[in-house]
Amino acid sequence: QVQLVESGGGLVQPGGSLRLSCAASGSIFSMYAMGWYRQAPGTQRELVAAITSGGSTNYADSVKGRFTISRDNAKNTVYLQMNSLKSEDTAVYYCNADRVRVGALRSPKDYWGQGTQVTVSS
Repeated sequence: QVQLVESGGGLVQPGGSLRLSCAASGSIFSMYAMGWYRQAPGTQRELVAAITSGGSTNYADSVKGRFTISRDNAKNTVYLQMNSLKSEDTAVYYCNADRVRVGALRSPKDYWGQGTQVTVSS
């Protein structure tokens, strides 16, 4: 089984910064991508940023230029550096591991973390 453990959420003032981390553990044979999604009350979960094992990145338009995603493949860990935070960034942020294989012949499966709250408020 694969587990994702998130850390780094909290309360920050507008214009401030936070860094989220997510470590994947378990019998991971391969993993296509890791990423961050967020969900604010009354809204659907949306992609914030994702990064493949090869380093290709994808960002939501709303965070381009402010957020940076990075990954340590050796540690199966993904980071999200969030700068110039706005009140509209307030949400629960979920880590995602995309197309994880626990063996060469096993089917890929997605995994999710339990979420970490990010609140941007003065």
